[in-house]
Amino acid sequence: MARDPVAYDRTAMLKLLRPAVTRVLTPLGRALARMGISPNVITVLGTLGVTAGALVCYPRGQLFLGSVVITFFVLADLLDGVLARMLGNGSTFGAFLDSTLDRVGDAAVFSGLIFWFVSTGERVLAAVALFCLVAGAVVSYVKARAEGLGLSCDVGLAERSERLVVVLVAAGLGGLGVPYILPAGLWLLAAASAFTAGQRIMHVYRQTVPT
Repeated sequence: MARDPVAYDRTAMLKLLRPAVTRVLTPLGRALARMGISPNVITVLGTLGVTAGALVCYPRGQLFLGSVVITFFVLADLLDGVLARMLGNGSTFGAFLDSTLDRVGDAAVFSGLIFWFVSTGERVLAAVALFCLVAGAVVSYVKARAEGLGLSCDVGLAERSERLVVVLVAAGLGGLGVPYILPAGLWLLAAASAFTAGQRIMHVYRQTVPT
């Protein structure tokens, strides 16, 4: 998504993937740059793709297809950062739009799963998926609020990319018929998200409360 190239921030997992993904996306980025396509347009299209994949496929039980579609648009979404660097027009608004629409995409993924679980009578798993959605939002909010107060909060066991990988892999394999993988993935994600929220809160606490 269209972040400021200087402040371009990804989690550890995406930092490892970024060089390879950038090499793949660079030719397409050049083509889009020549066409004058804005990075923010790519940001919006990526989010629309993720949302469509989640809210169209998941509620119908098409878990594998939905995960493939979402993964495609998540990876394509990295194109806006490549494009912003090429055009040299990364902006504060681009970073804001990026973070905001990330949350929209996350909400769509878990909402799609919740619809599916409710329709199949899996109320416990629907509740776990809802918890993952709320906990993920809290994890992101704690960091944003801390940084808004001028504090560092770059810690966490399960950051956004890790959470997204877990839910997409679990849903995709579940869609292929692998038993227990989706419930196990969601319970793991719920625990990891709760732990990460507490981890970040304690990190901020140590910076603000004298010992």
